[in-house]
Amino acid sequence: MSPRISLNLPEKELYDVVIVGGGPAGLSAALYAARFNLKTIVLDKNSASGALGHAEWIENYPGISEKTSGQALLSLFTEQAKHFGASIVQTTVVGVNFDGDEKEVITADGSYKGKAVIIATGAMGRTPTIKGEAGLAGRGVSYCAACDAPFFKGKTVAVVGELDEIVEEIDPVAALADTVYVILRKEARSELLEAMENVRVLNKTAVTEILGDTTVTHLVITDETGVQKTLPVSGIFIFLHGSQPIVDFLYDAVDITPEGCITVNREDMSTSVSGVFAAGDVTCKRFRQVVLSASEGCTAALSAEKYINQRRRARSQWA
Repeated sequence: MSPRISLNLPEKELYDVVIVGGGPAGLSAALYAARFNLKTIVLDKNSASGALGHAEWIENYPGISEKTSGQALLSLFTEQAKHFGASIVQTTVVGVNFDGDEKEVITADGSYKGKAVIIATGAMGRTPTIKGEAGLAGRGVSYCAACDAPFFKGKTVAVVGELDEIVEEIDPVAALADTVYVILRKEARSELLEAMENVRVLNKTAVTEILGDTTVTHLVITDETGVQKTLPVSGIFIFLHGSQPIVDFLYDAVDITPEGCITVNREDMSTSVSGVFAAGDVTCKRFRQVVLSASEGCTAALSAEKYINQRRRARSQWA
C-alpha cells in the first residue's frame, strides 16, 4: 500500500486557509480566519469521532455556564464558524503535498488547495492493540477505507470498530469487496448495513488476533461466551479510537517527534514547513483541555493571516 496518493479526482478552487480537522482547534481557527475575510474551508472526517465529540458532559468551558455535551459545544463552534463565512465539508483526508506555494490537501472526493494549511486532527489515532495488528499494518491492516478499498476488490474483508464510524466509512469497501464482515463488540443494528447484500454483521464479537505472514489471511474472533473461531479474510479495516496523534495522512510532510506529534513553534503554531500550522492535541500538549485547543486554533489562524499577507507581525482581532 503506497503512500503516493493518486485518486484522479477533480481539483477544487483555491482557498486562503485549508483546515484539516473539525474539533475545537480546527473550528476556532476557522472562526478567526473567516472573520479576517480569508476564504476558509474545514475538512472534517466526522465531528463525532473526535475527543470532544465523545465527551458526555462539559462544564468548565468559559462562558458556558450550564453543563452541556461535547456534541452540543461542537455545534456552537460550528455555527459560529459558518456565521463568519467558513465552509465545512465532511470528507476523509488521505494525503498532502506541501512542496509548492499552494499547499494541497488530498481527500476522498478531490484535492483542496490553500495558501496556508492548519492541521488540527487531534489525538484519537491508534496504537496497535490487537495481536498481530502492528506487524501487518499496511499489509492487509488498514485505517482508511477511501485509501485502501481498491486493494480488496473481489475479496473477503472485515471491518471492526464503532458502528457510527463504520456506517460512515463502509461504502467504498462494500462496493468493491466480495464479502464484508462487520464485527461489533456490542449488539447493534443498522438499516444501512442490513440493506447491503454482501455485508454480514457479527454482534457481540471481538477480534483477538490478526493472522498472516506477508499479508493478512485470517482473524481470530471471540464471541460473548468466549468461544473462538478463525475467520478467513484478506484484509481488515480498523475504526477503533485510541490516544495517538492523527498524522498518518501526512507521510512525514512536516517534522514529527519520536512520540508521533507534530513539531510546532508554540509562539505561532508554525510547523517545519512554511505556511503550514498545527494546533490542538495533534501537537501533544501536556494538558488536554478544550479551551487550550481553541486557543491554539486562534493562534494558528492569526499566524496564517500574517503569513498570507506577509505582515511583519500578526494582527490582533478586536471588535
